[in-house]
Amino acid sequence: MEEASERRPQGRGLSIHIGLNFVNPAHYAGWDGELAAAEFDAEDMRAIAEAQGFEATSLIRSDATREAVRSAFANAAAQLKGGDTLLISYSGHGGNVPDMSGDENDGNDETWCLFDGQLIDDELYELWGAFAAGVRIQVVSDSCHSGSVTRYLDDKKVIIEAGQHQLDVPQRKPRVMPRAIAARTYRANRGFYDGLQRELAKHGWGRRSREQDPGLKCTVRLFSGCTDAQFSYDGIANGQFTEQLLKIWSEGRFQGEHATFIKAILAGMPDNQTPQHSVIGMPDPAWDAQKPFTR
Repeated sequence: MEEASERRPQGRGLSIHIGLNFVNPAHYAGWDGELAAAEFDAEDMRAIAEAQGFEATSLIRSDATREAVRSAFANAAAQLKGGDTLLISYSGHGGNVPDMSGDENDGNDETWCLFDGQLIDDELYELWGAFAAGVRIQVVSDSCHSGSVTRYLDDKKVIIEAGQHQLDVPQRKPRVMPRAIAARTYRANRGFYDGLQRELAKHGWGRRSREQDPGLKCTVRLFSGCTDAQFSYDGIANGQFTEQLLKIWSEGRFQGEHATFIKAILAGMPDNQTPQHSVIGMPDPAWDAQKPFTR
């Protein structure tokens, strides 16, 4: 398996690392979303990327605005071609807004809580649509409600899980926007979020049916910190998921493919946080069989 991956010519690798220990209270109903370790996660994921030969960019705290993140992804789409790889890491709060397009079974769209506003999963799906055929996008999201934050359609999803067992872990803070704050934030910005979803749906990016879905030419792989219904937990040095990911990665000593990697991570997680591995877009069996974070 490793010999096969080594024979594949390396493409270009870009990486974007987003981490927020605070958000702007002006948008979030007075809530600042204080965390301890999200920005450390971004630093450590950037270190992995640079060790693997990626050209890295960091968007930390007030630099991680909606415009900056969307622009960074669009710029990467303009630069990458088939065989190239984009690695994205996000550490911060996850949130929800009511689903206006009817593509979510639970009635909510999952979000990343960026500094000045939430980025909706349908927006991410639209952004992936700009990438060329054959581009590989790896997303690592250490945030609550992140199981489908890259947005998968039910008939296209691949989910890989492993058995769980209870571990004795210290009490940790969840990386989730409190429900009352989420409600007030949405009500204060309802026109913006509803209008955004309606515009996305108009172009097919918020629709469930295959006929209405523009589809993806690239391949998007998600390692998420938990399921959509769970919380990802903060820590002192790292989030609970990133901490375990770094342990299994072991400064690059890990040998194995993506499915083995996520199963090894799962084996060290408590039963209230179940990281997910999903793949959407064009099938890429060769990438499936490669070591994570390789170009």
